[in-house]
Amino acid sequence: MGDRFKLPLPIWGSAMDGVVDVEFAIAMGKLGGVAVLNLDGVHTRYQDSAPIIKRIAEADKSQINALLKEVYREPVKPNLIAERIKAIKAAGVPCAVSTIPARAEERAEVVQKAGADVLVVQGTVLTARHSSQSYHQLSFEQLVRACEIPVVVGNCVHYETALELMETGIAGILVGVGPGAACTTRGVLGVGVPQVTATADVAAARDEHMRRGGMRVAVITDGGMRIGADVCKAFASGADAVMIGTPLAGAEESASKGFNWGMATPDPNLPRGTRIHVGTKATLHEILLGPARVDDGSQNFAGALRSALGVCGAHDITEFQHVEMVVAPSITSEGKVFQQAQHVGMGKS
Repeated sequence: MGDRFKLPLPIWGSAMDGVVDVEFAIAMGKLGGVAVLNLDGVHTRYQDSAPIIKRIAEADKSQINALLKEVYREPVKPNLIAERIKAIKAAGVPCAVSTIPARAEERAEVVQKAGADVLVVQGTVLTARHSSQSYHQLSFEQLVRACEIPVVVGNCVHYETALELMETGIAGILVGVGPGAACTTRGVLGVGVPQVTATADVAAARDEHMRRGGMRVAVITDGGMRIGADVCKAFASGADAVMIGTPLAGAEESASKGFNWGMATPDPNLPRGTRIHVGTKATLHEILLGPARVDDGSQNFAGALRSALGVCGAHDITEFQHVEMVVAPSITSEGKVFQQAQHVGMGKS
């Protein structure tokens, strides 16, 4: 996103209530990344959200959908939006917040006045011609003009759609429909594109946008990454950054201490997600920066990315985006018979 927003660590934390609260956003910011706070989540609906998160984490799986619908019926409170943003900024770290398209215009002023650094407008799939019969049509071009902070939109998986969105002046675009571990969009709607293909297509749109004289739009692969190898593949496919959720849910600092559920899980009419339990695996520092205490790639994502760049002869991420890629389904199992038989290393899953 140019000079408007730079991160030492090109990793974003997904706007998942079970992962990102104020304390988590501060912790991740201090490590060089940014965690996105969900403005439509429990942290802006309840003054004290911790007991709500605990109820969701402890609920029986047969009751979880009903419980989620119940707790998300509480209205979002504008004063809590400002309060949460100010608390994150008071710690001296970047603040990114996410809103549904229907509330983007009305929240833009509050978000900016409170001091947020980035506004993310997020839906299952967004286009530059976003329309709805239930609320005023959102114009991304007008929203971008009204905001002094970068606007990131998503999600998108298609070349032409991405190119049209970039022409509205957005600073970043989220890539992915349904790849997340807690998401059921692909099962409920039957919609989705594999992340490598989607990232490559959107990255190609970014390059074409720049060829036409536009500014570089950050391509952020969102979801579907479980281990360091997945993160590296996203960058090799053309991503400028990645957004992850479930791996961070396993951090000691996560809001729920080991649970995750998607943004569309509490939908009152058509839930497109589920609550999953990943357990507490490591500290946030170990997951992002290491040192890794395990050999399965679930820790030290930054170290994995640096090593992958070196192995491929790339000096930076821009060079890494142009490495050759092959489709090799057996690459993670080739020669790993003993690991698989003994359930160690790459044979654990």
